[in-house]
Amino acid sequence: MPHSVLIGFAVLVICHTSQAGYTKFPDGFTFGVATAAHQIEGAWNVSGKSENVWDRLSHTRPEMIADGTNGDIACDSYNRYREDVEELAYMGVDFYRFSFSWARILPSGRVDFVNPDGIRYYHDLLDALAEKNIEPLVTLFHWDLPQTLQDLGGWANPKMVDYFRDYADLCFKEFGGKIKSWIAFNEPYEICEDAYGDEKKAPAIDSHGVGNYLCSDTLLKAHAEAYHLYNETYRPTQNGRIMISINSIWYEPSDTNNAEQVTLAEVANQFKFGWFAHPIFTEEGGYPSVMVENVAQQSAAEGLPKSRLEQFDQYWIDRIKGTSDFLGINHYTTHLITGARCGP
Repeated sequence: MPHSVLIGFAVLVICHTSQAGYTKFPDGFTFGVATAAHQIEGAWNVSGKSENVWDRLSHTRPEMIADGTNGDIACDSYNRYREDVEELAYMGVDFYRFSFSWARILPSGRVDFVNPDGIRYYHDLLDALAEKNIEPLVTLFHWDLPQTLQDLGGWANPKMVDYFRDYADLCFKEFGGKIKSWIAFNEPYEICEDAYGDEKKAPAIDSHGVGNYLCSDTLLKAHAEAYHLYNETYRPTQNGRIMISINSIWYEPSDTNNAEQVTLAEVANQFKFGWFAHPIFTEEGGYPSVMVENVAQQSAAEGLPKSRLEQFDQYWIDRIKGTSDFLGINHYTTHLITGARCGP
């Protein structure tokens, strides 16, 4: 199945092209910048916005943040978005990637109450971008789950599939006439592995080997439902596209002649990148076989009656496959494998 690729990167490519002797990017290459709601908006508890998981973590466990800061004010973009748009225009960017705050639009996390001020704010931002001919690229979920939904289990709760679909439906209906490019989820690996399998990110549920896999099961289903909803209900009139954005910290063997390192690099790439790419972008769908086999073996060695990584049934394999019009890659760095296997 054909897919386009959107790559998020910084100086890496610029350095590479300079060293190769090139002085410009090819025609049609578009430049943009990216933010996320919790990183920049501030106004954490005003105009109807409710608490999200990062608000809760930074307020109740400030020691988890190296310098003790939080997102209460951040860049104050909620109040200064027009200045931000002016700066974007000055920079000459083609597009601006930002995220909606679920807690600002739906304070309870559900569609029982829609916050009119949240709706107004994002319409105003979209209109300001349109005035400067800057294309919006909007992320529906960039890690800031409403705390009310986390109290119900967050992404470990299968009901999140319905809650996310309802949230996406509202956003498509309300803003879809102004947005041609959507990202359903940003970096699902970080959501599931670092937030439900570790304490590195909010909500800091340290349940490695269990919580992270419950999260991925729910998240991939939620992504698929949002995609099909857009494809069937909104694409015919809005003519947009929707995708998933996956972070790519790549792994390579430090010695390409070392068979163990080559194997470990491939396993690491499948656990890191393939975990969420394989179910969507391959013909067979489902989780990568090396991941399924490794987790099953480890689960059996632990005396468990079944694998900690529950596989999708055929309905969900087919439902998830192909649910991205293009692939977003946030690439940061590459690691060299020297040995030492880590347990799945």
